[in-house]
Amino acid sequence: MATEIKAPTFPESVAEGSVAAWHKKPGDSVERDELIVEIETDKVVLEVVAPEAGTLSEVLAEEGDTVQSEQVLGKIGAGAAKGGEQKSDKGNEKADAKAEPKSEAKAAPAAGGQRHEVKAPTFPESIQEGTVATWHKKVGEAVKRDEVLADIETDKVVLEVVAPADGAIAEIKAEEGSQVESEAVLAIFTEGAAGGAADTAADKTPAASADDGAGDEKVGDKILAPAARKLVAEHDLDVSKIDGTGKGGRILKEDVQRAVQAGTAKKSAGAPAAAPKQAAAAAPVVEGERPEKRVPMSRLRQTIAKRLVQAQQTAAMLTTYNEVDMGAVMELRAQYKDTFQKAHDVKLGFMGFFVKAASEALKRFPDVNASIDGTDIVYHGYQDIGVAVSTDRGLVVPVLRDTDSMKIADVEKGIVDFGKRARDGKLGIDEMQGGTFTITNGGIFGSLMSTPILNPPQTAILGMHKIQERPMAVNGKVEIRPMMYLALSYDHRMIDGKDAVQFLVTIKELLEDPARLLLDI
Repeated sequence: MATEIKAPTFPESVAEGSVAAWHKKPGDSVERDELIVEIETDKVVLEVVAPEAGTLSEVLAEEGDTVQSEQVLGKIGAGAAKGGEQKSDKGNEKADAKAEPKSEAKAAPAAGGQRHEVKAPTFPESIQEGTVATWHKKVGEAVKRDEVLADIETDKVVLEVVAPADGAIAEIKAEEGSQVESEAVLAIFTEGAAGGAADTAADKTPAASADDGAGDEKVGDKILAPAARKLVAEHDLDVSKIDGTGKGGRILKEDVQRAVQAGTAKKSAGAPAAAPKQAAAAAPVVEGERPEKRVPMSRLRQTIAKRLVQAQQTAAMLTTYNEVDMGAVMELRAQYKDTFQKAHDVKLGFMGFFVKAASEALKRFPDVNASIDGTDIVYHGYQDIGVAVSTDRGLVVPVLRDTDSMKIADVEKGIVDFGKRARDGKLGIDEMQGGTFTITNGGIFGSLMSTPILNPPQTAILGMHKIQERPMAVNGKVEIRPMMYLALSYDHRMIDGKDAVQFLVTIKELLEDPARLLLDI
Protein backbone atom coordinates (compact mmCIF):
# COMPACT_ATOMS: atom_id res chain seq x y z
CA MET A 1 0.00 0.00 0.00
CA ALA A 2 1.34 3.42 -0.98
CA THR A 3 2.16 5.97 1.72
CA GLU A 4 1.16 9.57 1.04
CA ILE A 5 3.74 12.36 1.32
CA LYS A 6 1.93 15.45 2.62
CA ALA A 7 2.90 19.11 2.90
CA PRO A 8 3.47 20.30 6.48
CA THR A 9 0.79 22.10 8.45
CA PHE A 10 1.46 25.76 7.62
CA PRO A 11 1.41 28.45 10.34
CA GLU A 12 -1.73 30.61 10.53
CA SER A 13 0.00 33.53 8.80
CA VAL A 14 1.00 31.34 5.81
CA ALA A 15 -1.77 30.61 3.31
CA GLU A 16 0.11 28.52 0.77
CA GLY A 17 3.54 27.47 -0.39
CA SER A 18 5.47 26.53 -3.51
CA VAL A 19 7.30 23.26 -4.21
CA ALA A 20 10.88 24.51 -4.32
CA ALA A 21 12.86 21.32 -4.99
CA TRP A 22 12.40 17.56 -5.11
CA HIS A 23 15.51 15.81 -3.79
CA LYS A 24 14.34 12.43 -5.09
CA LYS A 25 12.98 11.28 -8.44
CA PRO A 26 10.33 8.60 -9.07
CA GLY A 27 12.01 5.21 -8.71
CA ASP A 28 14.58 6.43 -6.18
CA SER A 29 14.74 4.53 -2.90
CA VAL A 30 14.34 6.60 0.28
CA GLU A 31 14.96 6.02 3.96
CA ARG A 32 12.59 6.98 6.74
CA ASP A 33 13.03 10.68 7.78
CA GLU A 34 15.24 11.36 4.73
CA LEU A 35 14.74 14.81 3.17
CA ILE A 36 12.60 14.34 0.09
CA VAL A 37 11.12 17.73 -0.90
CA GLU A 38 11.28 21.40 0.15
CA ILE A 39 8.27 23.74 0.35
CA GLU A 40 9.01 27.46 0.10
CA THR A 41 6.55 29.87 1.73
CA ASP A 42 6.64 33.66 1.90
CA LYS A 43 8.47 33.43 5.22
CA VAL A 44 10.43 30.18 5.52
CA VAL A 45 11.49 27.06 3.62
CA LEU A 46 9.91 23.91 5.10
CA GLU A 47 11.53 20.49 4.74
CA VAL A 48 9.38 17.42 4.08
CA VAL A 49 10.90 14.07 5.06
CA ALA A 50 9.91 10.56 4.05
CA PRO A 51 7.28 9.12 6.46
CA GLU A 52 8.40 5.55 5.63
CA ALA A 53 11.25 3.75 3.90
CA GLY A 54 10.53 2.62 0.36
CA THR A 55 10.58 3.90 -3.19
CA LEU A 56 9.22 7.22 -4.48
CA SER A 57 6.53 5.91 -6.81
CA GLU A 58 4.67 9.07 -7.82
CA VAL A 59 5.10 12.87 -7.73
CA LEU A 60 1.75 14.70 -7.59
CA ALA A 61 3.05 18.27 -7.16
CA GLU A 62 5.86 19.30 -9.50
CA GLU A 63 8.54 21.88 -8.70
CA GLY A 64 7.02 25.35 -8.91
CA ASP A 65 3.47 24.18 -8.14
CA THR A 66 1.51 26.03 -5.46
CA VAL A 67 0.31 23.77 -2.65
CA GLN A 68 -1.91 24.11 0.40
CA SER A 69 -1.34 23.01 3.97
CA GLU A 70 -1.29 19.16 4.27
CA GLN A 71 -1.80 18.68 0.52
CA VAL A 72 -0.60 15.33 -0.88
CA LEU A 73 2.69 15.91 -2.72
CA GLY A 74 3.57 12.36 -3.77
CA LYS A 75 3.47 8.70 -2.81
CA ILE A 76 5.98 6.15 -1.53
CA GLY A 77 5.60 2.52 -2.61
CA ALA A 78 6.08 -0.13 0.05
CA GLY A 79 7.76 -2.58 -2.34
CA ALA A 80 11.04 -0.62 -2.41
CA ALA A 81 13.29 -0.54 -5.42
CA LYS A 82 12.22 -3.73 -7.23
CA GLY A 83 8.80 -2.53 -8.18
CA GLY A 84 10.25 0.66 -9.53
CA GLU A 85 12.77 -1.26 -11.62
CA GLN A 86 10.08 -3.56 -13.06
CA LYS A 87 7.89 -0.59 -13.89
CA SER A 88 10.83 1.10 -15.53
CA ASP A 89 11.65 -2.02 -17.55
CA LYS A 90 8.08 -2.28 -18.83
CA GLY A 91 8.13 1.35 -19.78
CA ASN A 92 11.35 0.83 -21.72
CA GLU A 93 9.88 -2.17 -23.56
CA LYS A 94 6.88 -0.10 -24.66
CA ALA A 95 9.12 2.72 -25.72
CA ASP A 96 11.32 0.35 -27.72
CA ALA A 97 8.28 -1.12 -29.42
CA LYS A 98 7.02 2.28 -30.49
CA ALA A 99 10.38 3.70 -31.46
CA GLU A 100 11.54 3.53 -35.08
CA PRO A 101 14.67 1.40 -35.64
CA LYS A 102 17.05 4.30 -36.05
CA SER A 103 20.40 4.44 -34.32
CA GLU A 104 20.08 8.21 -34.00
CA ALA A 105 16.86 7.90 -31.97
CA LYS A 106 18.51 5.51 -29.53
CA ALA A 107 21.61 7.64 -29.16
CA ALA A 108 19.75 10.90 -28.51
CA PRO A 109 18.90 10.33 -24.82
CA ALA A 110 22.54 9.54 -24.03
CA ALA A 111 23.83 12.70 -25.72
CA GLY A 112 21.46 15.22 -24.17
CA GLY A 113 19.44 14.64 -20.97
CA GLN A 114 16.15 16.15 -19.84
CA ARG A 115 15.98 19.93 -20.12
CA HIS A 116 14.74 22.08 -17.23
CA GLU A 117 13.85 25.73 -16.91
CA VAL A 118 15.89 27.37 -14.13
CA LYS A 119 13.51 29.86 -12.54
CA ALA A 120 13.90 32.69 -10.06
CA PRO A 121 12.60 31.86 -6.56
CA THR A 122 9.07 32.76 -5.54
CA PHE A 123 9.48 36.22 -4.03
CA PRO A 124 7.60 37.16 -0.83
CA GLU A 125 4.64 39.53 -1.19
CA SER A 126 6.74 42.51 -0.09
CA ILE A 127 9.23 41.99 -2.96
CA GLN A 128 8.16 42.81 -6.51
CA GLU A 129 11.31 42.01 -8.48
CA GLY A 130 15.03 41.34 -8.19
CA THR A 131 18.31 41.77 -10.06
CA VAL A 132 20.54 38.98 -11.34
CA ALA A 133 23.64 39.81 -9.30
CA THR A 134 26.07 37.03 -10.22
CA TRP A 135 26.22 33.87 -12.32
CA HIS A 136 28.52 31.41 -10.56
CA LYS A 137 28.50 28.97 -13.48
CA LYS A 138 29.08 29.45 -17.20
CA VAL A 139 27.27 27.83 -20.11
CA GLY A 140 28.52 24.25 -20.54
CA GLU A 141 30.25 24.09 -17.15
CA ALA A 142 29.48 20.90 -15.20
CA VAL A 143 27.49 21.37 -11.99
CA LYS A 144 26.14 19.12 -9.27
CA ARG A 145 22.54 19.02 -8.00
CA ASP A 146 21.79 21.83 -5.51
CA GLU A 147 25.03 23.67 -6.40
CA VAL A 148 24.54 27.46 -6.55
CA LEU A 149 24.08 28.70 -10.11
CA ALA A 150 23.21 32.35 -9.59
CA ASP A 151 22.43 35.02 -6.97
CA ILE A 152 19.29 37.17 -7.19
CA GLU A 153 19.59 40.46 -5.31
CA THR A 154 16.34 41.94 -3.98
CA ASP A 155 15.82 45.07 -1.91
CA LYS A 156 16.09 42.99 1.28
CA VAL A 157 18.10 39.81 0.77
CA VAL A 158 20.20 37.88 -1.74
CA LEU A 159 18.45 34.70 -2.91
CA GLU A 160 20.36 31.71 -4.26
CA VAL A 161 19.28 29.74 -7.33
CA VAL A 162 20.51 26.14 -7.29
CA ALA A 163 20.88 23.46 -9.96
CA PRO A 164 17.81 21.17 -10.27
CA ALA A 165 20.01 18.14 -11.07
CA ASP A 166 23.50 17.09 -12.17
CA GLY A 167 24.25 18.56 -15.58
CA ALA A 168 25.11 21.89 -17.19
CA ILE A 169 23.59 25.22 -18.20
CA ALA A 170 22.64 25.11 -21.87
CA GLU A 171 21.53 28.73 -22.21
CA ILE A 172 21.42 31.84 -19.99
CA LYS A 173 18.30 33.93 -20.59
CA ALA A 174 18.84 36.61 -17.91
CA GLU A 175 22.33 38.15 -17.87
CA GLU A 176 23.94 39.78 -14.84
CA GLY A 177 22.24 43.09 -14.12
CA SER A 178 18.90 42.00 -15.60
CA GLN A 179 15.68 42.76 -13.72
CA VAL A 180 13.60 39.62 -13.11
CA GLU A 181 10.23 38.93 -11.54
CA SER A 182 9.17 36.08 -9.29
CA GLU A 183 9.57 32.68 -11.02
CA ALA A 184 11.00 34.25 -14.19
CA VAL A 185 13.02 31.86 -16.38
CA LEU A 186 16.72 32.56 -15.85
CA ALA A 187 18.31 29.77 -17.88
CA ILE A 188 17.82 26.44 -19.62
CA PHE A 189 19.48 23.52 -17.83
CA THR A 190 20.39 20.18 -19.41
CA GLU A 191 20.34 17.19 -17.10
CA GLY A 192 23.02 14.52 -17.38
CA ALA A 193 26.63 14.67 -18.57
CA ALA A 194 27.77 18.25 -19.01
CA GLY A 195 29.46 17.62 -22.32
CA GLY A 196 26.67 15.63 -23.95
CA ALA A 197 24.62 18.43 -25.45
CA ALA A 198 27.73 20.40 -26.32
CA ASP A 199 29.31 17.47 -28.16
CA THR A 200 26.15 16.89 -30.18
CA ALA A 201 25.97 20.54 -31.13
CA ALA A 202 29.65 20.57 -32.05
CA ASP A 203 29.18 17.58 -34.37
CA LYS A 204 26.41 19.39 -36.25
CA THR A 205 28.04 22.83 -36.38
CA PRO A 206 31.81 22.96 -35.80
CA ALA A 207 31.81 26.70 -35.07
CA ALA A 208 29.13 26.42 -32.38
CA SER A 209 29.69 25.27 -28.81
CA ALA A 210 27.70 24.88 -25.60
CA ASP A 211 30.11 27.35 -24.06
CA ASP A 212 29.01 30.06 -26.51
CA GLY A 213 26.18 31.71 -24.58
CA ALA A 214 23.38 33.66 -26.16
CA GLY A 215 24.34 37.23 -26.96
CA ASP A 216 28.02 36.66 -27.83
CA GLU A 217 29.55 39.28 -30.11
CA LYS A 218 32.54 38.97 -32.41
CA VAL A 219 35.00 41.88 -32.34
CA GLY A 220 37.78 41.44 -34.88
CA ASP A 221 39.01 37.88 -34.34
CA LYS A 222 37.82 37.80 -30.71
CA ILE A 223 34.50 36.50 -29.34
CA LEU A 224 33.13 38.30 -26.27
CA ALA A 225 30.60 36.94 -23.79
CA PRO A 226 27.83 39.43 -22.89
CA ALA A 227 29.16 40.06 -19.38
CA ALA A 228 32.69 40.53 -20.76
CA ARG A 229 31.42 42.93 -23.42
CA LYS A 230 29.79 45.07 -20.73
CA LEU A 231 33.05 45.33 -18.74
CA VAL A 232 35.08 46.10 -21.86
CA ALA A 233 32.72 48.99 -22.65
CA GLU A 234 32.81 50.32 -19.06
CA HIS A 235 36.63 50.38 -18.95
CA ASP A 236 37.15 51.30 -22.63
CA LEU A 237 39.60 48.43 -23.25
CA ASP A 238 41.37 47.19 -26.38
CA VAL A 239 39.83 43.76 -27.02
CA SER A 240 42.80 42.61 -29.10
CA LYS A 241 45.02 42.79 -25.98
CA ILE A 242 42.82 40.44 -23.92
CA ASP A 243 43.44 36.68 -23.98
CA GLY A 244 40.30 34.57 -23.74
CA THR A 245 40.26 31.43 -21.60
CA GLY A 246 36.80 30.26 -22.64
CA LYS A 247 36.09 27.53 -25.14
CA GLY A 248 37.48 28.44 -28.55
CA GLY A 249 39.30 31.47 -27.10
CA ARG A 250 36.06 33.11 -25.97
CA ILE A 251 36.70 36.13 -23.70
CA LEU A 252 34.92 35.72 -20.38
CA LYS A 253 34.11 38.21 -17.65
CA GLU A 254 37.00 36.89 -15.54
CA ASP A 255 39.45 37.50 -18.40
CA VAL A 256 38.42 41.16 -18.60
CA GLN A 257 38.65 41.57 -14.81
CA ARG A 258 42.21 40.21 -14.86
CA ALA A 259 43.12 42.58 -17.68
CA VAL A 260 41.67 45.54 -15.77
CA GLN A 261 43.66 44.66 -12.63
CA ALA A 262 46.89 44.15 -14.61
CA GLY A 263 46.32 47.27 -16.74
CA THR A 264 47.44 45.43 -19.89
CA ALA A 265 44.44 46.13 -22.11
CA LYS A 266 44.31 49.93 -22.14
CA LYS A 267 43.86 51.52 -25.54
CA SER A 268 46.93 53.17 -27.01
CA ALA A 269 46.77 56.90 -27.75
CA GLY A 270 45.46 57.46 -31.25
CA ALA A 271 44.76 53.76 -31.82
CA PRO A 272 41.66 53.02 -33.87
CA ALA A 273 38.74 51.58 -31.95
CA ALA A 274 38.40 47.81 -32.34
CA ALA A 275 34.62 48.03 -32.39
CA PRO A 276 33.20 51.40 -33.45
CA LYS A 277 29.65 50.32 -32.64
CA GLN A 278 30.66 49.27 -29.15
CA ALA A 279 32.68 52.43 -28.54
CA ALA A 280 29.71 54.56 -29.49
CA ALA A 281 27.41 52.67 -27.16
CA ALA A 282 29.81 52.64 -24.20
CA ALA A 283 29.38 55.15 -21.40
CA PRO A 284 31.90 57.99 -21.73
CA VAL A 285 34.96 57.49 -19.54
CA VAL A 286 37.19 60.54 -19.22
CA GLU A 287 40.90 59.76 -19.48
CA GLY A 288 43.33 61.76 -17.38
CA GLU A 289 43.04 63.37 -13.97
CA ARG A 290 39.24 63.63 -13.74
CA PRO A 291 37.80 60.13 -14.27
CA GLU A 292 34.12 59.40 -13.65
CA LYS A 293 32.25 56.15 -13.36
CA ARG A 294 28.48 55.68 -13.43
CA VAL A 295 27.00 52.51 -11.90
CA PRO A 296 23.36 51.68 -11.17
CA MET A 297 22.25 51.94 -7.54
CA SER A 298 21.60 48.50 -6.02
CA ARG A 299 18.06 47.56 -5.09
CA LEU A 300 19.00 47.40 -1.40
CA ARG A 301 20.50 50.89 -1.56
CA GLN A 302 17.36 52.20 -3.29
CA THR A 303 15.16 50.72 -0.57
CA ILE A 304 17.36 52.13 2.21
CA ALA A 305 17.18 55.58 0.62
CA LYS A 306 13.40 55.42 0.26
CA ARG A 307 12.84 54.27 3.85
CA LEU A 308 15.16 56.90 5.35
CA VAL A 309 13.44 59.71 3.47
CA GLN A 310 10.04 58.27 4.38
CA ALA A 311 11.00 58.19 8.07
CA GLN A 312 11.98 61.86 8.04
CA GLN A 313 8.85 62.89 6.14
CA THR A 314 6.29 60.97 8.20
CA ALA A 315 7.66 61.02 11.78
CA ALA A 316 8.02 63.95 14.16
CA MET A 317 11.63 62.94 14.77
CA LEU A 318 13.57 64.42 17.66
CA THR A 319 16.91 63.40 19.21
CA THR A 320 18.08 63.61 22.82
CA TYR A 321 21.71 63.10 23.85
CA ASN A 322 23.60 61.95 26.93
CA GLU A 323 26.99 60.51 27.77
CA VAL A 324 27.98 57.40 29.66
CA ASP A 325 31.14 56.54 31.56
CA MET A 326 32.20 53.16 30.13
CA GLY A 327 34.84 52.55 32.83
CA ALA A 328 32.83 49.95 34.79
CA VAL A 329 31.90 47.94 31.69
CA MET A 330 35.48 48.08 30.40
CA GLU A 331 36.87 46.86 33.73
CA LEU A 332 34.35 44.02 33.85
CA ARG A 333 35.16 43.09 30.27
CA ALA A 334 38.94 43.15 30.88
CA GLN A 335 38.55 41.00 33.99
CA TYR A 336 36.42 38.24 32.46
CA LYS A 337 37.04 38.35 28.68
CA ASP A 338 39.39 35.31 28.61
CA THR A 339 37.17 33.24 30.91
CA PHE A 340 34.09 34.31 28.95
CA GLN A 341 35.61 33.26 25.62
CA LYS A 342 36.68 29.85 26.97
CA ALA A 343 33.22 29.23 28.45
CA HIS A 344 31.10 30.44 25.52
CA ASP A 345 33.47 30.32 22.51
CA VAL A 346 32.73 33.95 21.65
CA LYS A 347 34.39 37.26 22.54
CA LEU A 348 32.82 39.52 25.14
CA GLY A 349 32.04 42.81 23.43
CA PHE A 350 30.13 45.95 24.38
CA MET A 351 26.98 45.23 22.38
CA GLY A 352 25.80 42.53 24.80
CA PHE A 353 25.73 45.07 27.64
CA PHE A 354 23.87 47.63 25.53
CA VAL A 355 21.25 45.11 24.35
CA LYS A 356 20.59 43.95 27.91
CA ALA A 357 20.44 47.53 29.22
CA ALA A 358 18.06 48.53 26.40
CA SER A 359 15.84 45.48 27.10
CA GLU A 360 15.50 46.51 30.75
CA ALA A 361 14.81 50.15 29.84
CA LEU A 362 12.16 49.11 27.27
CA LYS A 363 10.28 47.20 29.99
CA ARG A 364 10.20 50.34 32.14
CA PHE A 365 9.13 52.62 29.28
CA PRO A 366 6.60 50.72 27.12
CA ASP A 367 5.96 53.76 24.91
CA VAL A 368 9.51 53.49 23.56
CA ASN A 369 8.88 49.81 22.73
CA ALA A 370 5.63 50.58 20.89
CA SER A 371 4.99 51.21 17.20
CA ILE A 372 2.49 53.27 15.21
CA ASP A 373 0.16 51.55 12.74
CA GLY A 374 -1.94 54.18 10.98
CA THR A 375 -3.98 55.78 13.75
CA ASP A 376 -3.36 52.90 16.17
CA ILE A 377 -0.61 52.43 18.75
CA VAL A 378 0.70 48.86 19.06
CA TYR A 379 2.23 48.06 22.46
CA HIS A 380 4.57 45.07 22.36
CA GLY A 381 4.81 42.81 25.39
CA TYR A 382 8.24 41.58 24.31
CA GLN A 383 11.58 43.09 23.31
CA ASP A 384 12.87 42.31 19.80
CA ILE A 385 15.94 44.47 19.21
CA GLY A 386 17.38 45.05 15.75
CA VAL A 387 21.14 45.52 15.46
CA ALA A 388 22.33 47.52 12.44
CA VAL A 389 25.03 45.70 10.43
CA SER A 390 27.07 47.39 7.71
CA THR A 391 27.81 45.38 4.54
CA ASP A 392 29.23 46.16 1.11
CA ARG A 393 25.65 46.14 -0.23
CA GLY A 394 24.34 48.55 2.39
CA LEU A 395 22.96 48.63 5.93
CA VAL A 396 20.78 45.73 7.11
CA VAL A 397 19.06 45.31 10.48
CA PRO A 398 18.65 41.69 11.62
CA VAL A 399 16.56 41.24 14.77
CA LEU A 400 17.41 39.51 18.06
CA ARG A 401 14.17 37.99 19.40
CA ASP A 402 13.09 38.12 23.06
CA THR A 403 16.26 39.82 24.23
CA ASP A 404 14.91 40.09 27.79
CA SER A 405 15.35 36.33 28.21
CA MET A 406 18.71 36.16 26.41
CA LYS A 407 22.03 35.93 28.21
CA ILE A 408 24.89 38.24 27.22
CA ALA A 409 26.67 35.25 25.64
CA ASP A 410 23.58 34.53 23.50
CA VAL A 411 23.48 38.16 22.37
CA GLU A 412 27.16 38.15 21.40
CA LYS A 413 26.81 34.86 19.50
CA GLY A 414 23.74 36.14 17.68
CA ILE A 415 25.46 39.37 16.62
CA VAL A 416 28.56 37.54 15.36
CA ASP A 417 26.36 35.17 13.36
CA PHE A 418 24.27 38.03 11.93
CA GLY A 419 27.40 39.94 10.93
CA LYS A 420 28.94 37.01 9.07
CA ARG A 421 25.75 36.02 7.25
CA ALA A 422 24.88 39.64 6.42
CA ARG A 423 28.23 40.12 4.68
CA ASP A 424 27.70 36.84 2.79
CA GLY A 425 24.15 37.83 1.83
CA LYS A 426 22.70 34.79 3.64
CA LEU A 427 20.20 36.50 5.96
CA GLY A 428 16.56 35.49 5.62
CA ILE A 429 13.79 38.03 5.17
CA ASP A 430 12.07 36.87 8.36
CA GLU A 431 15.26 37.66 10.31
CA MET A 432 15.00 41.36 9.37
CA GLN A 433 11.32 41.92 10.11
CA GLY A 434 9.34 42.67 13.25
CA GLY A 435 11.81 44.49 15.51
CA THR A 436 10.47 46.77 18.26
CA PHE A 437 13.65 48.82 18.81
CA THR A 438 16.98 49.32 17.02
CA ILE A 439 20.59 49.90 18.12
CA THR A 440 23.20 51.25 15.70
CA ASN A 441 26.90 51.57 16.50
CA GLY A 442 28.74 54.24 14.53
CA GLY A 443 31.57 54.12 17.05
CA ILE A 444 33.21 51.15 15.30
CA PHE A 445 33.91 53.52 12.38
CA GLY A 446 35.14 56.34 14.63
CA SER A 447 31.95 58.42 14.88
CA LEU A 448 31.98 60.66 17.96
CA MET A 449 28.42 62.00 17.59
CA SER A 450 25.54 61.41 15.18
CA THR A 451 21.76 61.61 14.86
CA PRO A 452 20.36 58.17 13.95
CA ILE A 453 17.24 57.98 11.76
CA LEU A 454 14.21 55.96 12.83
CA ASN A 455 13.53 52.49 11.45
CA PRO A 456 9.73 52.59 10.75
CA PRO A 457 7.34 51.52 12.16
CA GLN A 458 9.51 51.62 15.30
CA THR A 459 9.33 54.80 17.35
CA ALA A 460 12.90 54.97 18.70
CA ILE A 461 16.51 54.10 17.86
CA LEU A 462 19.65 54.22 20.02
CA GLY A 463 22.95 55.43 18.58
CA MET A 464 26.25 54.30 20.12
CA HIS A 465 29.51 56.12 19.40
CA LYS A 466 33.26 56.01 19.87
CA ILE A 467 34.69 55.60 23.38
CA GLN A 468 37.06 58.50 23.96
CA GLU A 469 39.01 59.50 27.03
CA ARG A 470 37.99 62.97 28.24
CA PRO A 471 38.62 65.03 31.42
CA MET A 472 35.57 64.71 33.69
CA ALA A 473 34.71 66.13 37.11
CA VAL A 474 34.45 63.17 39.52
CA ASN A 475 33.76 63.89 43.21
CA GLY A 476 35.19 67.38 42.89
CA LYS A 477 38.32 66.22 41.07
CA VAL A 478 39.25 66.13 37.39
CA GLU A 479 39.80 62.58 36.11
CA ILE A 480 40.39 61.16 32.65
CA ARG A 481 37.47 58.81 31.96
CA PRO A 482 36.47 56.64 28.94
CA MET A 483 33.30 58.39 27.78
CA MET A 484 30.76 57.61 25.08
CA TYR A 485 28.06 59.89 23.70
CA LEU A 486 24.63 58.28 23.37
CA ALA A 487 21.89 59.53 21.03
CA LEU A 488 18.23 58.52 21.16
CA SER A 489 16.10 59.53 18.18
CA TYR A 490 12.37 59.13 18.81
CA ASP A 491 8.98 59.85 17.25
CA HIS A 492 7.48 62.74 19.19
CA ARG A 493 4.00 61.72 18.02
CA MET A 494 4.28 58.71 20.30
CA ILE A 495 6.97 59.46 22.88
CA ASP A 496 7.06 62.53 25.11
CA GLY A 497 10.38 64.25 25.73
CA LYS A 498 10.30 63.34 29.42
CA ASP A 499 10.04 59.60 28.69
CA ALA A 500 12.75 59.76 26.03
CA VAL A 501 15.18 61.51 28.39
CA GLN A 502 14.43 59.16 31.28
CA PHE A 503 14.79 56.13 28.99
CA LEU A 504 18.27 57.27 27.96
CA VAL A 505 19.23 58.07 31.56
CA THR A 506 18.14 54.54 32.55
CA ILE A 507 20.49 53.03 29.97
CA LYS A 508 23.28 55.30 31.21
CA GLU A 509 22.74 54.23 34.84
CA LEU A 510 22.63 50.51 33.98
CA LEU A 511 25.87 50.72 32.01
CA GLU A 512 27.72 52.79 34.61
CA ASP A 513 26.78 50.25 37.28
CA PRO A 514 26.41 46.84 35.49
CA ALA A 515 25.44 45.15 38.77
CA ARG A 516 22.00 46.75 38.29
CA LEU A 517 21.45 44.42 35.31
CA LEU A 518 21.93 41.39 37.57
CA LEU A 519 19.95 42.77 40.52
CA ASP A 520 17.12 44.15 38.31
CA ILE A 521 17.20 47.57 40.02
